[in-house]
Amino acid sequence: MATSKKTSVTAKTGTASRKAPVRRAVAPVTKTKAPAKRAKVPAGPVKKKAVAPVSATSPEKTAKAKKPKLVRDSFTIPKAEYGVLDELKQRAGGLNQTVKKSELLRAGIKALAAMPDAAFLTALANVPAIKTGRPAASS
Repeated sequence: MATSKKTSVTAKTGTASRKAPVRRAVAPVTKTKAPAKRAKVPAGPVKKKAVAPVSATSPEKTAKAKKPKLVRDSFTIPKAEYGVLDELKQRAGGLNQTVKKSELLRAGIKALAAMPDAAFLTALANVPAIKTGRPAASS
């Protein structure tokens, strides 16, 4: 008996009845690529490929310089010295040169770096040590 329709017997009547075939949703078959096999790399030292030097005639490559990595930091400074930063900003403004606090600090660092050792030690001696950390909360 090779019929495709199923029959069942009902409990109440005891007669055979035919049921419609059940249709199931079938997901569409999609072909997937097998992952590409990686070539085995020898465990020896890695050889770098020779790179041709960039010609100086291409302005696109020479104009794109890497930006320096920036570091964000915080520090404690006495209020009087912080006020000096404002005075120096006003002084630069009077000389037709706008400047930011961070630029003033960076200029000061460059000036300290350019000093000879004796002048550098004298400048450090003129700066009193302060307690580091956040100031106490005042109510």
